[in-house]
Amino acid sequence: PKGIVVTHRNVAALALDPRFDRSAHQRVLLHSPAAFDASTYELWVPLLSGGTVVVAPAGDLDVPALQHTITSQDITALWLTSSLLNVVVEHAVDALSAVREVWSGGEAVSGATVQRLHEACPALTVVDGYGPTETTTFATHHRVPRPCAGSATVPIGRPMANTGVYVLDAHLRPVPPQVTGELYIAGAGLARGYLNKPGMTAERFVADPFGPEPGGRMYRTGDLVRVNADGDLEYRGRADQQVKVRGFRIEPGEIENVLTDHPAVGQAAVVAHHDQPGSTRLIAYVVPDNG
Repeated sequence: PKGIVVTHRNVAALALDPRFDRSAHQRVLLHSPAAFDASTYELWVPLLSGGTVVVAPAGDLDVPALQHTITSQDITALWLTSSLLNVVVEHAVDALSAVREVWSGGEAVSGATVQRLHEACPALTVVDGYGPTETTTFATHHRVPRPCAGSATVPIGRPMANTGVYVLDAHLRPVPPQVTGELYIAGAGLARGYLNKPGMTAERFVADPFGPEPGGRMYRTGDLVRVNADGDLEYRGRADQQVKVRGFRIEPGEIENVLTDHPAVGQAAVVAHHDQPGSTRLIAYVVPDNG
């Protein structure tokens, strides 16, 4: 795992972003592990705006426990990975009936899930929040309008405050709208880099030729996106083999290396299998070492 150096200034920029509805963030559920960047949102957005952090019970939360916590503690806003949102909407959609705002992401957010959520919870606002940890939790957002258009997945939207996003080709040139390119991110949320990994930092945090001041940097996400006809960013896949499972970024090649370190394994391949939007499994195929 890579340690990412996120500063107090980065966290403050996130917490004070006007994209968060302050009236909705009065009681926010803290249920993500401290090592998961969503906890930055869960902790500091309410605390730095006069709200309350409700700490979830210790241990893993199953759906009934999550439902009980949300309803008994009068939660008004929370983060759910898209895969967990699918499960909650499928089995306990009433848990969100009194919630005012839910942010979701980590993987593609299902349009069908949002449609069902809108039908069951008329007062709820659903926001797709996108962003790697290197840009401090959220770099873009999309408030899903009512009625939900019903597309297979929800756009990742437009930049957060004090954030710049660029869709570029392999030569760092902007691509036209509705043409796929790689997403680069600059602005107040940009982390310093990777802890004790200067080479990796230099590879991913590159000079920003579009910024207002010389010496600025931008983060190369590796995510492929395009700007749709409405001006919103749509996620289109990865420029490399990285995948996300329940919000965590995983390099299949690293798993393959571990598998082939075993003396009984000659070759290995790890692939992502998508059962449905927002549900991803990793499957490993191995060839025994006959030697």
